[in-house]
Amino acid sequence: MDDSKIVDLFFKRDEEAIQQVSTKYGRLLRTISFRITGDVETAEECENDTYLQAWKLIPPHEPRNYLVAFLSRIVRNISIDRCIHNNRLKRKCYLEGLSVEMEQFLPSDVSVESEVERKLLAEKISSFLRTQTKEKRMIFMRRYFGFEAVKYIAKKMNCKETRVYTVLHRMREDLREYLKQEEII
Repeated sequence: MDDSKIVDLFFKRDEEAIQQVSTKYGRLLRTISFRITGDVETAEECENDTYLQAWKLIPPHEPRNYLVAFLSRIVRNISIDRCIHNNRLKRKCYLEGLSVEMEQFLPSDVSVESEVERKLLAEKISSFLRTQTKEKRMIFMRRYFGFEAVKYIAKKMNCKETRVYTVLHRMREDLREYLKQEEII
């Protein structure tokens, strides 16, 4: 079933929408969550929470042309929240390693009061990424949005791991300079 018809089912409040999303995107959602949480059971819980959140958000949102991105973002946010919660309970979290890579130039304490600054930062990072080649954008997004391992990125991008590490390092350096020029940091 195509995404537009699935969204129509959500609008009709037909529970078949959840089944269709599960069939079409369930594996992808579990994979995204597993990359963040590192736990199969937690990934399955996050997947189910994603279906509930989608049920609540459609309507008013109408993601006909971007359903997979809509669902991916929901599961990513739920998984990060779960990982942060679990980390408070002293459980291991893959998110920590990526945070160390990015903390060189990102603000360390993001709070409710700094929501405007966070949105500005997101816009500036998006602007920076638009100036990069497609390959570099894909590597960056796979690593920092998709939480994919460097080994997996190299395999999918058909290049060596050292290339991925080099691209990520240079992009972080370039992003830091870009944010300094934009007076964000």
